[in-house]
Amino acid sequence: MDHASIVALAKAFTMGIGTIGPGLAIGRLVAKAMEAIGRNPESADKLFVPMLLGAAFAEAIAIYALVVVFTLK
Repeated sequence: MDHASIVALAKAFTMGIGTIGPGLAIGRLVAKAMEAIGRNPESADKLFVPMLLGAAFAEAIAIYALVVVFTLK
């Protein structure tokens, strides 16, 4: 294996690992919020903003992984 293919493999691995966690976190976050709203529909207004903030913070982790990939040479 030459250097370019090793770097490409490292980039793919970094993006794969860096997006699994946020993807699972966002899925679980939204599922639990929908479950809570299903149990208590009046709580929808109180849950919506924290759910979006949590999803945004989890998505930021995936963006950090993307930044790391672009910094690999």
